[in-house]
Amino acid sequence: MKPKVLIIVSNANSIGPNHRRTGTFLPEVAHPYAEFEKAGYQIDFASLTGESPFLDALNLADDPDNLKFLTGKGWQDMHNAGKLSDINTDDYDAVFVPGGIAPMADMSEAPELKKVIADFYESNRVVGAVCHGPVSLLNVKLSDGSYLVNGKNITSFTTEEEDNYARPDVPFDLQAALTEQGAIFHAAEPWSANSIADGNLVTGQNPASAKGVGEKIVALLEAKA
Repeated sequence: MKPKVLIIVSNANSIGPNHRRTGTFLPEVAHPYAEFEKAGYQIDFASLTGESPFLDALNLADDPDNLKFLTGKGWQDMHNAGKLSDINTDDYDAVFVPGGIAPMADMSEAPELKKVIADFYESNRVVGAVCHGPVSLLNVKLSDGSYLVNGKNITSFTTEEEDNYARPDVPFDLQAALTEQGAIFHAAEPWSANSIADGNLVTGQNPASAKGVGEKIVALLEAKA
């Protein structure tokens, strides 16, 4: 049986006091999706509310993986994402959360999401996230009461990147929040590819890191096969 990957996406379409339009950042879902598809995995989507999610960065549709996602099965399946609480997450071998600034609006708390991520991690399954997607790891507590990110080598969209991108729109600084919960944070040059695997936890810094996150998730799943 080939591994099964669950991609959990935000339902937010605006954020911040200026109601900035947002959604899942296209390459951050399309590039990992391409890696999972190439490996022959079953890929399913879930969202927090079950409503149709939104895509951001459609201007990047000329990228081959982005275009294939938009015109193929990927966007259609994401558009029809099921509600997370209705999905039997025990069926999946990995969970992945793409970014865009949308997750900053609805994923910092989200009890069902936190429960699912803790369960994946504690059952030795793969947990991955990229850019602002690692906000899904924030406030996740393990069964011993510790924060999941405590003592883990991780990355996300950085303070320096946010200062030049969406600082007025996001409710807090993600790098600082993860660090406050004990994460060992690794920041590379702004907008450069940077993905990290610490055990079964895979994180990426920004859109350029999404392909690397997908590759690392595949490598972990193949090692378990």
